[in-house]
Amino acid sequence: MIDSSDPSFVLLCYSDTLKQRNKRNNMNNVTEISSLILVGLSDHPPTMNALFVSFLLIYLMTLITNLLIFFLVLTDYNLHNPMYFFLANLAFLDMSYSSVTAPRMLFDLVTKSRSISIPACIAQVFFYLSFVCSETLLLSAMSYDRYIAICHPLHYKLIMSWRVCTCMASLVWVGGCSVSLVHTLFLLRLSFCRTSSIHNFFCDLPHLYQISCSDPFINMVVLFLESAILGLGIFLMTFLPYVYIFSTILRIRSKTGKRKAFSTCTSHITVVSIFYGSIIFIYLVPTSSDMISLNRLSTVISALINPLLNPLIYSLRNKDLMEALMRSYYHLKLIRASF
Repeated sequence: MIDSSDPSFVLLCYSDTLKQRNKRNNMNNVTEISSLILVGLSDHPPTMNALFVSFLLIYLMTLITNLLIFFLVLTDYNLHNPMYFFLANLAFLDMSYSSVTAPRMLFDLVTKSRSISIPACIAQVFFYLSFVCSETLLLSAMSYDRYIAICHPLHYKLIMSWRVCTCMASLVWVGGCSVSLVHTLFLLRLSFCRTSSIHNFFCDLPHLYQISCSDPFINMVVLFLESAILGLGIFLMTFLPYVYIFSTILRIRSKTGKRKAFSTCTSHITVVSIFYGSIIFIYLVPTSSDMISLNRLSTVISALINPLLNPLIYSLRNKDLMEALMRSYYHLKLIRASF
């Protein structure tokens, strides 16, 4: 039996206390890092200037086109139906998640400042994931809307009432924020013990997992389970309705009817294909050194190009939107002439 008054026992206890204190200090030192480095898209000054001009124009065009669609749906009575209600939500989402990444990238290109604080990085992850997850849910809701419109046209107004549309839009926003919050809370358990470089122009989950000094195994399991269960479910809910839609369209005898039915679906299926293609490449393809360039390209498409393409795809092939735009133009022209 060990005597507590024995000097060797006291020294042993003191040594254990010092070890525990040093261990706690080392753990505290791991979390002392306050910023990360965003590598961006290029280090070459002429290239950076060209990228700034290009992406500034893309961002401004994204804001203008999506604001225009949102304004038209809000003000034109002829566009007050479920399809355009969801399209207005899509336009708002595109503006939102483009604004999470583009201003910061443009700022870094101008100031040559690549440092971002860890709280700002985590906040960027939360808002970006929130808007992206909301968009996946919204695209699924839009698929269901097209399914009811084409496969059950006589019951369309009864099924897709304004109450149902409002509930679906609320679930889209709440669901996106909830999924993002889960990943963000798990992200807070990670530590960054050295100044690390993120090989992209904004913070995102795969890159933070890659540079973390903590073991991101639990985070990656959560991401995998969310992608496998929730993501796969939303993916099927988005694409399965088109099996029934296309089978219904093929049974339409008149060529005019087929053409009109296809025209209401092609824009949405194009947007969905581009969106899921870039998202799958970013989150499901391993971020190895050999894939950095392709990963950056897919990230640019997802974060900057998609929000601009969506309103162009919908508006250029949509007669109702073009007519609403002309009505708004002539209305503004009359107001200006009255003054």
